[in-house]
Amino acid sequence: MRSQQISYRNSGYVSKIICDLFEGNKQLSQFYGENPEIDNFKNQFSEKEKTFTKKKRKVLVDSLISQYDTLLLKDSLVYQNIKSISLNNTFTVTTGHQLNLMTGPLYFLFKIISTINLCKKLKIAYPESNFVPVYWMATEDHDFDEISFFNFNRMNFKWNRNKAGAVGKFSLEGIEYLFSVFEKNLGSSSTAEEIKELIRVSYLSSKTLAEATRKLVHKLFGSEGLVILDGDNRNLKTEFSPKIKEELQSSSCEIHVNKTISKIQTDYDSSYLPQVNPRQINLFYLTAKDRLRLIRTATGFTDADKTMSWTAEELLHEVEKTPERFSPNVLMRPLYQETILPNLCYVGGGGELAYWLELKSYFESQKVLFPILLHRNTAVLVPKKIAKKIDNMQLSPLDFFLKRPSLINKKVRQISNIDLDLQSLKKTLEAQFNSLEKLVTEVDASFEGAVKAQKARQFKGIDHLEKRLLKAQKQKLTGQVQRLILLHDFLFPNETLQERTVNFSEFYLQYGNELLSILSKKIDPLSLKFDWIILD
Repeated sequence: MRSQQISYRNSGYVSKIICDLFEGNKQLSQFYGENPEIDNFKNQFSEKEKTFTKKKRKVLVDSLISQYDTLLLKDSLVYQNIKSISLNNTFTVTTGHQLNLMTGPLYFLFKIISTINLCKKLKIAYPESNFVPVYWMATEDHDFDEISFFNFNRMNFKWNRNKAGAVGKFSLEGIEYLFSVFEKNLGSSSTAEEIKELIRVSYLSSKTLAEATRKLVHKLFGSEGLVILDGDNRNLKTEFSPKIKEELQSSSCEIHVNKTISKIQTDYDSSYLPQVNPRQINLFYLTAKDRLRLIRTATGFTDADKTMSWTAEELLHEVEKTPERFSPNVLMRPLYQETILPNLCYVGGGGELAYWLELKSYFESQKVLFPILLHRNTAVLVPKKIAKKIDNMQLSPLDFFLKRPSLINKKVRQISNIDLDLQSLKKTLEAQFNSLEKLVTEVDASFEGAVKAQKARQFKGIDHLEKRLLKAQKQKLTGQVQRLILLHDFLFPNETLQERTVNFSEFYLQYGNELLSILSKKIDPLSLKFDWIILD
């Protein structure tokens, strides 16, 4: 078996709207920009170059160099990429993610590698320009529960601490115990020691979660030139402050996003449910301990917990004086990103792209170019020995995307020495009942209901008998069924996507740093398909 690709729609794990988006659904075309094709990037960076000023480039470069501090070596590719941003022919491709411990689920790697590989493809197509991969750290997020754990070998490692405002500023006090327990489960192999070293140079040598995440991701992808950006920055937010003021004064985000949601429901799908609903004010106010949601009142503004209040004039003055205290929510963050970056494309998951589709009209109102949207690569990682077992069972990758009961039923029917499929019997009965219905109609139409009821009972009885026969055959083939369950559970743990539950350390423990090299070679960011990757 070789690495293969499966269409998003056939995988059964990608939403209808995302399948429609990348299959060119015409009703959706008004809600996004250019399609993610190499030829379309030329128009995108031509437009971006017109609006992204030298001043913005300087602010961005200075902010990035300051954020990296001593971590940045002047002979490194990261440093070269940051410095190149000062040039008018340099553009970024961006992905974003929360500050999950140990990067969280496996798909974090796919996001980053998709972004890096797209930059490589663009450089080949447009050698006269520079393309910098950017990872936007969600340092201002306040949902600690989502990032406070990671899974390894079916064990959950959770950091227990009190919640307090934006996660990027969280102190790492007390995290040593969590990693001491984790390290005991890694063993003492050379790759285990590499993982322990990753922990030491990141979490155990940092003061905040943002600092630790930067160090960890830089250690993994610094050699590829990945630039890591923390949006929680005074100078960058100063660039964004006019948009913050407008939001406070006119609620532009809510107005335009609500109109777009209605239009999606009218023009695309009346049953469409928005991924994110806008608020009247889509901003938070940051303090040392909290991230407070802002609310407009009759006299000005307050926060959702009513711990603080301002007049309109006072809060606008705050924006002028301390823009770093204002934090965009999930719907305004994309505008912030595209305002401060010379960005061409956003690489995200299905849920992210679904709310980006609500934003194009809002971007246009703010005179900010809407980026090309690209779905991150999705993948199942299959060790070679597992692939061989699947081959021996005469199953295909697509079979494993079936729900587990359907996969088992298919295999039991395949290996049984008797025919357990009674659908042919139903076809015979169908023909007989059709003849009977014709006869009844000619003799006495009042019997038609009785015939239909009898037909339904017979069909139900056949289905019930088929299930009982299948159950009995499963019991005879218990050994093979159990082996199949173990295989499926490895690839789809607890009947969910591997990439959403497993941490990269499980595979790193087996393959070491070679894991990143394998993925880099296998992942094509423009394939727009689900990857079944064999790890040799």
